[in-house]
Amino acid sequence: MQLLDAGFPDPPALDTAVSHALLLQVAQGHPASLRLHIPGSIVAFGRQDVVQSGYQAACKAAERAGYAAVERLAGGRAAVFHPGTLSFSMTAPVDDPRVGITERFDLISTIMRDAFRTLGADARIGEVPGEYCPGTHSVNIGGSRKVMGVGQRIISGAAHIGGVVVVTGGTKIADVLVPVYEALSIEWDPSTSGDLSDTGATVEQVRQAIHDQFERRFDLTRSSVSDETLELAASLLDTHRPSVSG
Repeated sequence: MQLLDAGFPDPPALDTAVSHALLLQVAQGHPASLRLHIPGSIVAFGRQDVVQSGYQAACKAAERAGYAAVERLAGGRAAVFHPGTLSFSMTAPVDDPRVGITERFDLISTIMRDAFRTLGADARIGEVPGEYCPGTHSVNIGGSRKVMGVGQRIISGAAHIGGVVVVTGGTKIADVLVPVYEALSIEWDPSTSGDLSDTGATVEQVRQAIHDQFERRFDLTRSSVSDETLELAASLLDTHRPSVSG
């Protein structure tokens, strides 16, 4: 499995487009990949958000807070990425898109839980009532504060499992999401937005902990994003830019 640690925050939709390009390439026979990188400041909106009447207002709320609006690759509701977080995505070949969905979610949530526990966190798998972008494979601290969210996108031949780990700035995420979720008419509890700051770990230390857990399960080979992938990603940019104007 290729290990890719480069981020592409400019333009804001490029990071997502790179993951999209990798998904298409893996489906065509390219090697599986794992991306672990520091993202720019974005609010990533899901397909359910895009069809809401308040989507344009939500995008504007994100931009007023200094966060670019991006349409995400995997499912779920709006989530915040910033330089105090880690963006992760694993892209793997699949023979049958209908098989292995839950197993892939289980794998990622277990890896993240175990990584956070090595740092001293009381990490648990499961949805916290009232959390943003809720999911049964979220990882939380002490059953009360979400620190990792994950989504999955499957196409013929490949699956993308990706999301965000919040190392610092859980309160910042809540502040950004309050007006965004209000515009989308989503009820949630901002106090459930957590981070790993109590562990004292840096972003790089958390990245290493996650890397170590993946390395226990996969043969990782450090690589870089190819020019071919970047060219394909450039052609996919409009797919991930907000589908609103004004």
